[in-house]
Amino acid sequence: MKPIFKSAIMASIIAMGLGLSACDSKEENAAEDQAGEVRASTEATADAMEATADAMVDASASAIDRKAEAVRDAGEAKADAMEDNADKM
Repeated sequence: MKPIFKSAIMASIIAMGLGLSACDSKEENAAEDQAGEVRASTEATADAMEATADAMVDASASAIDRKAEAVRDAGEAKADAMEDNADKM
């Protein structure tokens, strides 16, 4: 292919991509930001719980690890649901 045609195709693809990215509403972006905050918050909570469990050497450590994983899974599910709802806007 001639370089001019490659450039024209690339420019078209980039323009389409920019057009699609501009389709998100302010509300959708805000909801996705909130979902990201939920994800980060629950991840930090789970990490702190796991750090506590790492300092322990008994059966309690395993229980805390399981709770941390449950917190992480719940936060991930909530954030995913929030993002799905935002996509429907």
